[in-house]
Amino acid sequence: MKTNDELFKNVISHAKEYGFVFPSSEIYDGLSAVYDYGQLGAELKNNIKTYWWKAMVQLNENIVGIDSAIFMHPKIWKASGHVDGFNDPMIDNKDSKKRYRADQLIEDKITRYQKDGKTEKANKLQADLDNALNKDDLGSLKAIIEEHNIVCSISGTKNWTEVRQFNLMFSTQMGAMAEGSDEVYLRPETAQGIFVNFLNVQKTGRMKIPFGIAQIGKAFRNEVIARQFIMRMREFEQMEMQFFVRPGTELEWYNKWKETRLKWHLALKPDQSKYRYHDHVKLAHYANAAVDIEYDFPFGFKEVEGIHSRTDFDLSQHQQFSGKKLQYFDPEVNQNYIPYVIETSIGLDRMFLTTLCNAYEEEDLSTPEKADSRSVLHLHPALAPIKAAIFPLTKKDGLPEKAREIMDALKMDYNLIYEEKDAIGKRYRRQDAIGTPICITVDHQSLQDNTVTIRHRDSMEQERVAIADLERILEGIVGWKSLLKEIL
Repeated sequence: MKTNDELFKNVISHAKEYGFVFPSSEIYDGLSAVYDYGQLGAELKNNIKTYWWKAMVQLNENIVGIDSAIFMHPKIWKASGHVDGFNDPMIDNKDSKKRYRADQLIEDKITRYQKDGKTEKANKLQADLDNALNKDDLGSLKAIIEEHNIVCSISGTKNWTEVRQFNLMFSTQMGAMAEGSDEVYLRPETAQGIFVNFLNVQKTGRMKIPFGIAQIGKAFRNEVIARQFIMRMREFEQMEMQFFVRPGTELEWYNKWKETRLKWHLALKPDQSKYRYHDHVKLAHYANAAVDIEYDFPFGFKEVEGIHSRTDFDLSQHQQFSGKKLQYFDPEVNQNYIPYVIETSIGLDRMFLTTLCNAYEEEDLSTPEKADSRSVLHLHPALAPIKAAIFPLTKKDGLPEKAREIMDALKMDYNLIYEEKDAIGKRYRRQDAIGTPICITVDHQSLQDNTVTIRHRDSMEQERVAIADLERILEGIVGWKSLLKEIL
């Protein structure tokens, strides 16, 4: 039985071996906390984005999507509070010179207490951490670290500096000459691009409250402590939707979106026991309710998606700093007001990792006569990078030509792979490892009666079907419709 650490290492190794995720700039020894998505990773990532976009925009008549710029006017980040308040509490070990996030050091200690069965101690430490974070009490964070004998993982010592705040935004210069250029920021979130376009979308789309604006895009944070593979990166992608509502109705909509978003995750048929809600103990100053949807990764429960009731803070701030009115006239109540906002924000990279962790299995297929096993990704068929693999049983007798004929008929609608190398069993194993839902084998009987053998990934069962029925069968297994019906 593998430990969680061993399992996570195997997921990371599997992701690289099969072309899902590579360390960025690897031939130059890599770049810390930056990753590239390989040929299968790009497909899986695009499928996750498609699922989110279809569920959010296509299925909701009152939600539209935009794509705002990464560079925005620097005053936007002053208005949003990021210039003054987008900080993490950092602490250095004087012996190793290694820098840590103070709250994460304490969270790791809580996890160790829980694993050791010291539940009461873990709960007390969690309460102390929450209290210190609520008060922004950096001195208390250091006192907690010292009290619980938390040591540096490299030096093994407790020779700590004071805890201090570190701003996470990347800045750069915009302009032809360095001395005459303006300082701008790489956006640390995609939400502000939605807020500053609120009136543009509302007026051009003739949108009526309540309505939402969705966006998928890159964001950048100078994470000093980036860890756990693609869980926390410096360059990442977000899928966010800001839902604008009438003041006074925000908590009703907050509860609705809280349920809707968990339903989206569970429609993929994961182990439901690995998901939970975690209400925020410390609310942001602009929020009146906030919850995380957490997933039980091999390294513990961590946030995958957040749902926040942001009140009217964002639009009010941008109205104040820009000098432009960002109000909505509501004909139903015959008044102007600044809408309140419900935010749903999911990290695409975290969702990618959640999907891999959910899907990965090292399956023992041994019998009394023979030892056997396989590594398999039980991806939801709609998310699978390759929808079907097409195999001629042999490389002769007209079988490759027949297989290519089937491939040509289906590849306009589905991402397929053709393979004729190695024994059929080895080909099955390779497709299992990348999550391909079905394999289609063309044999000599196919030339006689236009039938093929379909082999299913999860059950490994096989059935004989007519070539003429393949399109219908594929649509039923890998099509978006069956998945989207789960969330209607």
